Amino acid sequence: MLETKNADRIGLLLSGGGARAAYQVGVLRAIAELLPKNASNPFHIISGTSAGALNATSLACHAHRLRTGVKLLEHLWKNISSDQIYTPQSGKLLGSASILLLSSLRNKRADVPRSLLDNSPLLELLQRVLKLHKIQKNIDRGFLDALSITASTYSTGESVSFYQGMNGLTDWEGPHRIGRRGQLSLLHLMASSALPVLFPAVKIGNQFYGDGSARQLAPTSPLIHLGATRLLVIGVSGNRLKAPLEDTMSAPPSISQIIGHMLNSAFVDTLDNDLEFLRNMNDVLEHMPEGSRNREKISAQKIGLLEISPSKEINILASEFYDELPKQMAKHIKPETSGTLLSLVLFEKGFCNALWKMGYEDALSKESEIKEFFRKKS
Repeated sequence: MLETKNADRIGLLLSGGGARAAYQVGVLRAIAELLPKNASNPFHIISGTSAGALNATSLACHAHRLRTGVKLLEHLWKNISSDQIYTPQSGKLLGSASILLLSSLRNKRADVPRSLLDNSPLLELLQRVLKLHKIQKNIDRGFLDALSITASTYSTGESVSFYQGMNGLTDWEGPHRIGRRGQLSLLHLMASSALPVLFPAVKIGNQFYGDGSARQLAPTSPLIHLGATRLLVIGVSGNRLKAPLEDTMSAPPSISQIIGHMLNSAFVDTLDNDLEFLRNMNDVLEHMPEGSRNREKISAQKIGLLEISPSKEINILASEFYDELPKQMAKHIKPETSGTLLSLVLFEKGFCNALWKMGYEDALSKESEIKEFFRKKS
């Protein structure tokens, strides 16, 4: 944790989760309504991963007025369609996954795609909707301390948080995670959202990167390193409400189910575990006298935390909008066995609007907690 500082700094964490990130926009809309109409961005540090990085960057680009950034995101997510994000590389899609993997291992077939989906439409979308030059302007004007985007390097497996911020912030290194200052670009966004196997790796410098949720053992770490003393975390967990071993399986898992399981482990487990560690650390510090901390040279401090996560099972919600899935994808993704993967790639209006509504209602249900969180600390 960061060395104790007097300044109160609010951090916003937007986790990854493909199409599930529409939920975050509903939460942000409610927050914008609960704050003064012309309020600027209330978050000193914003950290985003995967699809959450897109939302985080939009807020940073419009940090001078929170509602403007949120409205842009609302328009995007409420009118989204899968063809704005990806196109299949092959008519056989998941059926060709074994060919893709084996050819990569043997390094013989250069004509085989390096991913199951082509996400070049996403790049075109980001080029249209994001004005990245505004990030530094907002930092210079004091509307934002820093924006962090996390990706995972394939060569070492490290979680790399690329950040752009005010003077005085320094790089960091920890177990399997590092922070590097630089000017953020669309490449960083594409790398952070490059879902393993589904989307191709992205080259930045001399390294290839994939989705930031993979190997991100401590999602709150970038915010704390950049100076946050209180965190608002908007999660997109798909399985939080499910009891262990609640469902039974009568057949071996399909390829799409296995891919969904792997991705869900990256998106959900690490964030939940990190928040549990943070709460436990806060409990320990609560009962440790300041004199003891100073004597033992413990530089950690309590981190305020407000978490807003889906109140309903996202995978089940996704199955209700299965008919929206493009036919070429529906051949390989079945709602009864591939709910997780479905919820990640279902970039369609009905599902994303339902997620937005859930996020909005979940946030309003915590109205008093949100108002207390943003009330200035003495």
